[in-house]
Amino acid sequence: MTATPVRHPAVAGRFYPREPQVLRDEVHTYLSQASPQSPARALGCIAPHAGYMYSGHVAGAVFTRLQIPELCLVMCPNHTGVGRALAIVSGGAWQTPLGDVPIDSAFAAALKQRCPLLQEDSSAHRTEHAAEVELPFLQTLQPKLKFVPIALGTGQFEALEQLGDAIAEVIAAQNTRVLIVASSDMNHYESDAITRVKDHKAIEPILALDARALYDAVTRQHISMCGFGPAVAMLTATKKLGARSAELVKYATSGDISGDRDQVVGYAGIIVPAI
Repeated sequence: MTATPVRHPAVAGRFYPREPQVLRDEVHTYLSQASPQSPARALGCIAPHAGYMYSGHVAGAVFTRLQIPELCLVMCPNHTGVGRALAIVSGGAWQTPLGDVPIDSAFAAALKQRCPLLQEDSSAHRTEHAAEVELPFLQTLQPKLKFVPIALGTGQFEALEQLGDAIAEVIAAQNTRVLIVASSDMNHYESDAITRVKDHKAIEPILALDARALYDAVTRQHISMCGFGPAVAMLTATKKLGARSAELVKYATSGDISGDRDQVVGYAGIIVPAI
């Protein structure tokens, strides 16, 4: 019998604590810092993926607002450039210091069948941090968590739209709820003032659920939003699933933490409520 493949953490001890109790306490701190509101059902969200010390408070603000279902689709950019352009992993589990998160093989298989652009490729995920850092938040809020990871190394709108359409059709056929998590930071390594202006040019179409306008804003305004691909696919899927609104839960830059306003990274936490 073949052993179930387990992906070991790539960035534990760097982006977030390696020690389980320290990590658990830190996640709870970021969740508790958020404005107290009753968690709501959502179709999708955008959450940042920087080191927790910089963006954990934004991620916590997003996830504390959501009822986390037992199945999440976590899409992230491919920062490493390794592997396929649309890389999915369909089996095994991902390990974090809080335990293993199994991959939902049936959901992954349905996605691959509906979207032939998706290709099985664990190499694209092996050292990629952007999906991994979301898992401790999701695990903390949903102990029965299963997920499917997709890393996107393409900037072609048609491919992203096709993926979003496929995601919507597969989710619509599910008997259980699915949360689509788009892992993304916003503009990178410009001044705080410039970054805030650029980021809000991207946030505006997101709040309008306009995937094409987001794509055009990022590409034409030179906004270095690393996860615009996951965001485009998420918006396409959630709109097809009936989404009517999106909400900016929290916005910040790394300068709010470091004090360095010369070169910052922006972080936006956005939710797309279920209807």
